[in-house]
Amino acid sequence: MTKNCLLGNLWMGMIVATVICHLAFCPAMAQGNDPVIMTINGKPVPRSEFEYSYNKNNAEGVIDKKTVDEYVDLFINYKLKVEAALDAHLDTMASFKQEFVSYRDQQVLPSFATDEGMLEEARVVYENTKNAIGPQGLIMPAHILLLLKQDASKQEEQAARVRIDSIYQALLNGADFAEMAKKVSQDPGSAKQGGLLPWIQPGQTVKEFETAAYALQKGEMSAPVQSPFGYHIILMKDRKQLEPFEELKDDILKFLEDRNASEHVARKAVDDMVEKSNGTLTREQIMENRADELSAKDPELKYLIREYHDGLLLYEISNRTVWEKAAKDDAGLAAYFKKNKKKYTWDEPRYKGIAYHVKEQGDVKAVKKSVKGLPFNKWADRLRTTFNKDSVIRIRVEKGLFRKGDHALIDKMVFKKDTTVNEVKGYPIDAVFGKLLKKGPEEYEDVRSLVTSDYQEMLEKEWVAELRKRYTVTVDRQVLSTVNKH
Repeated sequence: MTKNCLLGNLWMGMIVATVICHLAFCPAMAQGNDPVIMTINGKPVPRSEFEYSYNKNNAEGVIDKKTVDEYVDLFINYKLKVEAALDAHLDTMASFKQEFVSYRDQQVLPSFATDEGMLEEARVVYENTKNAIGPQGLIMPAHILLLLKQDASKQEEQAARVRIDSIYQALLNGADFAEMAKKVSQDPGSAKQGGLLPWIQPGQTVKEFETAAYALQKGEMSAPVQSPFGYHIILMKDRKQLEPFEELKDDILKFLEDRNASEHVARKAVDDMVEKSNGTLTREQIMENRADELSAKDPELKYLIREYHDGLLLYEISNRTVWEKAAKDDAGLAAYFKKNKKKYTWDEPRYKGIAYHVKEQGDVKAVKKSVKGLPFNKWADRLRTTFNKDSVIRIRVEKGLFRKGDHALIDKMVFKKDTTVNEVKGYPIDAVFGKLLKKGPEEYEDVRSLVTSDYQEMLEKEWVAELRKRYTVTVDRQVLSTVNKH
């Protein structure tokens, strides 16, 4: 089980514990309108926290919805595991701290991006743009372009020059610039617009074009100008200076919003707070203080952050105690399989072995001889080192636990089915080697994934039972009856 899988659906992914402990009754500890619904290891749990968890994991679309009473045990088991993780000091691990702080800061950071901060950033963008434009201002030219490769021959260049001159002469004689651009310009984007380009500021286009364009006043047309793209004829449609900030403010703010500039503004605000504190506050302290401040006002945020905090601990403690422990405990898996072997019987035989394809008849027996007597899980390594070492591939092999219908060659040679076996190109000789298991697996490795899952479930139940004995749990049934009803 991966961390993402667990944290993605923290509650419903937990294995339901079957060990039920006696829950004593205790009077609710009133906290305004949020009474204590249960106490776990001496720590009170307010009704709002239980409701947050219950409602989140039993919303519309959830397949296995629980009643409040059914959910109580899931919630308690979850909290008990978190207590175990805290007792093991897993919250002091550097990896835990780093991941939790990163998540918490993601939730808190946007609060530093105030309207004032965004407006200040918009002014910075405006001033930078204004300085970049300078006294020359903005221009809106239209152009007609004839493309010319930079490595064009003299003949190609001469032909382009003759053509652009003829176009220029036609314009001087009264031809409409826009119509001419639509017909002959080789800049397809602007040609559709009658040669019109968007507003341009200094530095946005090639030097040759920019110099010629900025030399024109509104309504003036240039003679043919050569640039790295080819030949241009430029008509100046309009010129202006940048509008005042107040006129552009909303557009700049929209521009910043579209580019998620609020994160930059928020980080800058935090950096400014650190600097102004003269060393009395760190970034971590500022973020922690803001998280506490927002959590006090917003229970949803408080429980969201706590859920992630506790979820990280749950993953780590569960991995150590159940998932990874079971997956690596070969002796435990073997013992569990031996004790529960009847659970894994099947109603149709399986063939445990290999289907293989060789070039030479002698390799049929050689393959069998090489793996005979070896544990099944070592066959692949032996075959690879014996027959397919270096760059010479002598055999092709499929290894596994096959049912009837899984593999055509095994169906034909083991299960005696009348079926067609497609020849493996370059390996004309087919063979199989292994044994037929009629009633069930002979060792846990044959059904490792199933055994591992069942073994994990057993460890989970034993762990929960031990936690129920180690920690005191009391539930106020009267407060529980008011969940989502107050």
